[in-house]
Amino acid sequence: MTSPIHLNQFQALIDALNEVLTFVRPADAVLRQFFREQSKIGGHDRRYIVETVYGVLRHAESLTPFAPLHAARRLALLFHMKIEGRSLRDLEKLCSEEELRWLKEVKAAGLPPSLSVQTGLPEWVLEKLKPIYNEQDLLTLGRSMMHEAPLDIRVNTFLVSREDVLNELLGMGLKVSVTPHSPFGLRLEGRPSLQDLILFKKGYFEIQDEGSQLLGVMLAPKRRDLVIDFCAGAGGKTLLIATLMQNLGRVYAFDVSAKRLDQLKPRLKRSGLSNIMPVLIENERDQRVKRLRGKADRVLVDAPCSGLGTLRRNPDLKYRQSAEGIEELVVKQRAILESAAQCVKPGGLLMYATCSILPEENEGQVQWFSEKHQDFELTEVNLPELGMTSGHFLQCLPHQQGTDGFFAAMWQRKMN
Repeated sequence: MTSPIHLNQFQALIDALNEVLTFVRPADAVLRQFFREQSKIGGHDRRYIVETVYGVLRHAESLTPFAPLHAARRLALLFHMKIEGRSLRDLEKLCSEEELRWLKEVKAAGLPPSLSVQTGLPEWVLEKLKPIYNEQDLLTLGRSMMHEAPLDIRVNTFLVSREDVLNELLGMGLKVSVTPHSPFGLRLEGRPSLQDLILFKKGYFEIQDEGSQLLGVMLAPKRRDLVIDFCAGAGGKTLLIATLMQNLGRVYAFDVSAKRLDQLKPRLKRSGLSNIMPVLIENERDQRVKRLRGKADRVLVDAPCSGLGTLRRNPDLKYRQSAEGIEELVVKQRAILESAAQCVKPGGLLMYATCSILPEENEGQVQWFSEKHQDFELTEVNLPELGMTSGHFLQCLPHQQGTDGFFAAMWQRKMN
């Protein structure tokens, strides 16, 4: 049974939703700032606001036939009635007379049978997916993206075993199980707060989607390798690579954002690892990149991308991204790949990965690079120990592997 909505609770929701629907910044960042500024809002009301904001974003394609995307009040009322199934009696105290008349009209109207409504994906995204998916596959994919993502963590096996962390979390009464594919992942039910746990503070685990963990398994760095994580960000994959190397060798964590690399520092300190070197670069042509030409055993390009594989977590990306923005990303991805490739030594490996589901960011980029660089040979993806074999690509999707949408391909540089 759903809890009744109070007027002040609803007004706080509308204030938050109005800010989110500008789509200037990520929804999670907007909400964090909103709650900092509205510090008197309690935990129960915060949960209501977060769940409703994300519900509106996930189901916006079912709501916008009746109200424009900037109309926060009407979208919230529609969500409560159409998606949650609340009665008009439940909502009338929140509405003006005009809004109540409008809700009665909408209640009687059916949803248009468009593919956008059924998949939750805007038309511009569907147009890019139609060349590779039939209608049934689009329906399955889109509906899987409308569900909230599970909470996955990666155990830091440099410090502790997965079984030990699993047993500790079970002992706390948390609902947790091993991930089906990643050998060091755990999946938790619900949204428990983990950052205050002593296990987290000791560096025993990091929050990381299982699909992201699988990229490290596919890269398979060896202990004394020189590895470059070309777009390291806050270092989730960097830490995994360094862990797989058992704190030996050297991992260079390149990024153009000092703020993101600063987020790596406390994670690195917790991890117990000392084989990571964060390096702030100006761009992919930076002199610090050029110094490593032809020296790396493995290079990971976790490219800046649309992020549309993460819609379960970031449903606002459907509206913060655009077809024009994708074209710009494709150009940037190619420039980064070009520079990263120069760092790979003969016999070394270059891995390209995105958290996108769009073919032009994935298969299209692989085809472009392979045609342009005859000195690199596309390798087979073969992970039978994980029950996954995917030809030349690793493709993870929510409705198939239960992960975020991830894509990866790997080339080996031919010997001279």
